[in-house]
Amino acid sequence: MAVALLDALFSQPAVGLHVLDTELRVERVHALSDAVGADQLVGLHFTEAYRLDDPEEAQRLLHQVLESGLPVLNRVFRGRLMRAPGPSRSLMVTLHRLDDPRGRPLGLLAAVVDINEREKARSRAECLTAVRREVGHSLDVAATCEGLVTALVPRFADFAVVEVVDEILRGSPPPLSPLGRDVPLRRAAQRGSGGDSMAGDMRRLPGRTPFALAVTDLRPRLSTLGPDTPWLAADPDSAQMIEVSGAHSLIVVPLKLHGAVLGLVSLYRFRGVEPYDEADLALALTAAAHAALSIENARRYERDHVIASTVQRRLLPQHNGARVAVETAHALLPGRNSGCWFDTIGLSGARTALIIGNVEGHGLQTAITMGQLRTVIHALSGLDLEPDEVLARLNDTADRLAEERRSLPPGDSLHNQSLTATCMYAVYDPFARTCTVARAGHPAPVVVAPDGSPIVLDVPEGPPLFSEDSAPFATATIELDEGSVLAFLTGSLLPDTRAVARVQDALAYPDRRLRQLCDAIVYGLPADAHPDGAALLLARTGVVPPDRVATWELAHDRTTPAIARTLVRDRLEGWNLDEETIEATELIVSELITNAVRYGTPPLHLRLLLDRTLTCEVHDTSPVAPNLRHARTVDEGGRGLFIVSQLATHWGTRYGPDGKALWTEQEIPAPDGGS
Repeated sequence: MAVALLDALFSQPAVGLHVLDTELRVERVHALSDAVGADQLVGLHFTEAYRLDDPEEAQRLLHQVLESGLPVLNRVFRGRLMRAPGPSRSLMVTLHRLDDPRGRPLGLLAAVVDINEREKARSRAECLTAVRREVGHSLDVAATCEGLVTALVPRFADFAVVEVVDEILRGSPPPLSPLGRDVPLRRAAQRGSGGDSMAGDMRRLPGRTPFALAVTDLRPRLSTLGPDTPWLAADPDSAQMIEVSGAHSLIVVPLKLHGAVLGLVSLYRFRGVEPYDEADLALALTAAAHAALSIENARRYERDHVIASTVQRRLLPQHNGARVAVETAHALLPGRNSGCWFDTIGLSGARTALIIGNVEGHGLQTAITMGQLRTVIHALSGLDLEPDEVLARLNDTADRLAEERRSLPPGDSLHNQSLTATCMYAVYDPFARTCTVARAGHPAPVVVAPDGSPIVLDVPEGPPLFSEDSAPFATATIELDEGSVLAFLTGSLLPDTRAVARVQDALAYPDRRLRQLCDAIVYGLPADAHPDGAALLLARTGVVPPDRVATWELAHDRTTPAIARTLVRDRLEGWNLDEETIEATELIVSELITNAVRYGTPPLHLRLLLDRTLTCEVHDTSPVAPNLRHARTVDEGGRGLFIVSQLATHWGTRYGPDGKALWTEQEIPAPDGGS
């Protein structure tokens, strides 16, 4: 019975049994492969009978069992039987010591089971799990492709490449198959060692290759690679990569969805690894289908982002709009947030409004909300209100926008989306050299003196826009030397005091151009900082050149209009303005002075300012503003402001702590008569 049992064990096909002596040489064997006879293994050391990838570990394990007597169960090695064809396989080894009746070791019994197919199935399952884990959690096409190659290498491939139709990276819809030969594919991700090609490279697929065929009929290709592979002559780049890397097996799978071509996945295996089979092809198809759906979702999101970013940029100022006493520069950092904005608005009296704000969120609706707020600020700035009043009126508009959103039908996607926004509004006056700032939930500006030293500007923080907080807004006013720099940044660029210090350090170079300072702030961002869309506005303060301004204090009597006309003519002739402009200005000044003498209170001041336009201002201490009215035919007066409104491009009233100023702006014809 014992002999019969041994004969049965050593003749069964499932397990390779090996009896080893104390020198670990094979005495009796039943081999796993018919390609190697049992008599060829007898007398060989176990690590000679099996060509293991890690023979040192196997040797250590054999001696451990022989010395301790403790068995080793189900240890997995990679290797193959001596002279058995093909690459290494997964082998499960179990070791038991054989003892004589006195307990002395006689040798070892080594049972070897080929579990290669089982390990391959387990590896495929793990690979699919990795694909589901790594792919589909990002709405970025490139990140989705990177997740796919991360999941496949080295679990399933030694080298993986994902190429997508170039236009898809910008959100364009994918083309239908068959893919035209002139449609470029961009390498969105790669992993492994596969030549010199880098992610970002672009190519057009050569014809009569597995790559071109896969995007023509949307079917995968499984190819064996070698020097005699016929299609390599049509694709020299792939041929060179295959020769250098030693790739011997290739799977090409199209990234497809509803008959449209998103891209292509190429998977390679190198020397020493089993070639791909049909089961591997099925796994590649499943992984590509999951990736294609994720790429399409990311593409649609990218399309919406491109539209929102386009709307955002169209709504922002398209140029710096140089002012007579302020130099500005800006930077808009790209990101998913499409609600950040900035503005510089010229106000009466050579003043400049500096605005920065941010609507939280992304997408087209965020950009639209930003545009609505920016339009309101432009309208409010024309009323010459104080910064805190501007923010109060802006907050009223924000409340109405929020109420409109809450009034949408419950099924509307915007119904439950909350609105959050911040804003800061500042006005710089070059004559007083003061900057008045108010903020609604926005970080305070960073200010640096002309010598590079930081200036603390303590601006009370008001509630953010769209909030239920009804606290009033407050202002802070600071006097600045000529050449001071103010930095207005959205919140993601100023998360803490260290960020403020970095901005101050970047600005501490008064001799640099403002654009260089703007770039220095961006360069100084930490490597791990990825603001999700941000805006930066810099302003360097100045003064109005003395030769561009003229100011007079006038008497408060009826002869003053005639005196003012003479003063204005002399000054405008000195500025070499044309006669038509001089006559129109004389009439404007005469009407404003007459109105101030009749209805205002002394002292009375007249100021002319020459910039891209000609500004006239009449100051008095009365808080009462005149009204424009249309006089009847029989009326002897009441036409003064109507005449002014016809001659001036813009006009208005500005209030201050010491009274009011009536101002006008006139366009100045170009010297050649053009506009």
